[in-house]
Amino acid sequence: MDDSVNEDAGWATWPNLVTSIRLALLPVYVWLVAQTDHRAVAAWLLAALGATDWVDGYLARRFNSVSNVGKIIDPVADRLLVMTSVISVAAVGAVPWWFAGATLAREVVVSVLTITLAALGAARIDVLWWGKVSTFALMAAYPLLLLCSNPHGVPLTGWQHDIRTLTWVIGGFGLALAWMVLAGYVKPALTALRTGREGRGL
Repeated sequence: MDDSVNEDAGWATWPNLVTSIRLALLPVYVWLVAQTDHRAVAAWLLAALGATDWVDGYLARRFNSVSNVGKIIDPVADRLLVMTSVISVAAVGAVPWWFAGATLAREVVVSVLTITLAALGAARIDVLWWGKVSTFALMAAYPLLLLCSNPHGVPLTGWQHDIRTLTWVIGGFGLALAWMVLAGYVKPALTALRTGREGRGL
């Protein structure tokens, strides 16, 4: 194996800069959605933060700049973005709390299982393609639902009604798929646990 793959590139890397910018802009988004009536601006900012989720990982692989710092702050930024977007969009009434709760519950289950498997010495599990699809669908739905909501009970316009209807199809599909994919991880998780423990002689 090439030793450069496991080499720590340090904290001063382009991927870490992108992640740091995402973290720095998250409070700006919260302020926009909670303290102002600029929901469209908040929605576009949230969409941009979600769209750049893949950028730091791409840069790390493209320029071989994987770092120990990045391995920590990137997933932290991802989880903070998901939790903040779900709770904030529900708090302003753009989505019902049952939908937000089902989204958060899935994230909590995944986080707990990931930590548990790591603690038990499981091998790494590759992300399923359909899992990426479900995440993309949900992360597209929340900004769009925020965009299609107005503060102070202002009625929706025609285009907001149309986009909101389409977005609910996307969001419902993403949420249902996310839970189905979670069930699909059971067999790979058991295999990873067995492989990891065998590799450690357990």
